[in-house]
Amino acid sequence: MYKYILKPLFFLFEPETIHHFVFKFLKIIFRIPGIKPLVRNHYVVQDPRLERTVFGITFPNPVGLAAGFDKDAKLFDELGCLGFGHIEIGTLTPKAQPGNDKPRMFRLPEDEALINRMGFNNQGATDAAERLKLRKTNILIGGNIGKNKLTPNENAGDDYELCFQALYKQVDYFVVNVSSPNTPGLRALQEKEPLKALLTHMKKLNAEKPFPKPILLKIAPDLTDEQLDDIIEIVKDTKIDGVIATNTTINRGNLKTQETRLAEIGPGGLSGKPLAGRSTEVIRYLCEKSDRAFPVIGVGGIRTFADAIEKLEAGASLVQVYTGFIYEGPGIARKINRGILRVMDIKQNKEIV
Repeated sequence: MYKYILKPLFFLFEPETIHHFVFKFLKIIFRIPGIKPLVRNHYVVQDPRLERTVFGITFPNPVGLAAGFDKDAKLFDELGCLGFGHIEIGTLTPKAQPGNDKPRMFRLPEDEALINRMGFNNQGATDAAERLKLRKTNILIGGNIGKNKLTPNENAGDDYELCFQALYKQVDYFVVNVSSPNTPGLRALQEKEPLKALLTHMKKLNAEKPFPKPILLKIAPDLTDEQLDDIIEIVKDTKIDGVIATNTTINRGNLKTQETRLAEIGPGGLSGKPLAGRSTEVIRYLCEKSDRAFPVIGVGGIRTFADAIEKLEAGASLVQVYTGFIYEGPGIARKINRGILRVMDIKQNKEIV
């Protein structure tokens, strides 16, 4: 129904317009008595074999919803009913900010991809924390945090600290986002010295808490092998809890979309199917070169259970979807989890034989 009726209808409208419409629609629908358990029964796949314990947290299944979809923590309970093992909110900044000028999100249907230059549009970490206090389900929540556009890089640590303090009691883990291509100068924080200083600062703040939360780093797919080596060294030195690989890419190679259309769209981060191969390469590189010294969450181009398994076999402990959710629809987590179980059954039968 989604792919043949709803998606063609949704794709008649601007991406951001339909995104907000769907949010409001789901809020209304889920207020109807009996809808939540009905949706959960349809979409949630419950099987102890899907459970994953990663950086001290037990996830009911390995499929999460990546940051960017529920930026302001407005729909996490409802989205949790669609079978995701965790929801990552954000990216959140200390102060509310409007983000970049519209239009700032574009579909590339020929490539099953998106280009966005949202620019960390959000209502602020404190507002999100207030909404998270009203959590009605046990869905696991990750807090993806960044810096405000006008904050200079030398003061970035202050912004990440403010977000950390605002969200500490309400999220299950943190993600330090220094890899979005849509905030000027942000990716410079991925360089070795500023990144090590930032993560050391975050670990110090975390250690002062009675119950420290896992801290992860989200990296770009456009890093060189030498830069990935630096990431491995920094993660080991600072002892943060893991890496999310990867964010969107600025690369435009091997796209089916016409170059004139790409030129018309302009800059932004590319996500979806074209990113699948590179994100898997980064996951495999990090896992093999580090000898699996830390967990990696795999993101980028996941649409089917085969895509998810490819990333899990490359070394990812968990996976996240975003663009695949938009193109495949609300059943994506169910399909992936069922696919993972089928592969487990096949492997088990082979071992028995």
